Amino acid sequence: MRLLLPLLALLAGPAAAQATFDVIDGRGDLLGWEAVGRLDAAGAFCTGALIAPDIVLTAAHCVFTPDGTPRPPESLTFRAGYFRGTEVVAQRVRRWVVPPTYVKRPHPTHETVAVDVALLKLEAPVTSAEADPFRLLQGAPEGSAVTVLSYGKGREEVLSREPSCAVTAHYADDVLGFDCDVTFGSSGAPVFLREDGRLRILSVISSVGGGMAYGPGIAALVPDLAARLRNEDARPPVGTGARRITVGDARGETGARFVRP
Repeated sequence: MRLLLPLLALLAGPAAAQATFDVIDGRGDLLGWEAVGRLDAAGAFCTGALIAPDIVLTAAHCVFTPDGTPRPPESLTFRAGYFRGTEVVAQRVRRWVVPPTYVKRPHPTHETVAVDVALLKLEAPVTSAEADPFRLLQGAPEGSAVTVLSYGKGREEVLSREPSCAVTAHYADDVLGFDCDVTFGSSGAPVFLREDGRLRILSVISSVGGGMAYGPGIAALVPDLAARLRNEDARPPVGTGARRITVGDARGETGARFVRP
């Protein structure tokens, strides 16, 4: 196991530019991928995926503005199966939660990548007829074939799939390295691995650099975040507005039009 991410990985930018990817350029081609969607905010977007009818998994840095201010949940909209201005279903976010150890930085570091995960609670559940949520995977050895689906710069109107990349490195704190084709806008994109014939989510795209993409292992992070959302649901409502869970330092930056991975 490698101890830390290489220094070059701290410089955000497109990874694996020579790789090939499939553009899902047809509504019918989205069949089976409807639970992957675009997370739209003012002046920016990320990629996310349903892991429960009303919960979206994405990267923690996606819920901050370019100057590091936490985004109000109601300013975020998840568009499941987004395709050229339409979607299978669109839901606004009621609240979001990130790990208590996540600290926003001007540039990604090993520490931020390790916990760069957010769960978003939607205003209403997405029905199974609209999109089936994906399950999570516990882990995968180096060399395991993975698939990344994302909305990226230059292809933000359609979903793109990188079908032939792999887990290429394991780092401390369960950070994973991939040789996948991602770019700005791919932040929060699910990294899939096939298990027993079914696709499971292994990680989300957090950072890129040096021809590599990086993401946190999510098996230990997501259950804790989901429990915090459930605890919040159980509390009596206070006031008229939805409560937002925000933690960590809000100082930092992400991209403007395309949220940087």
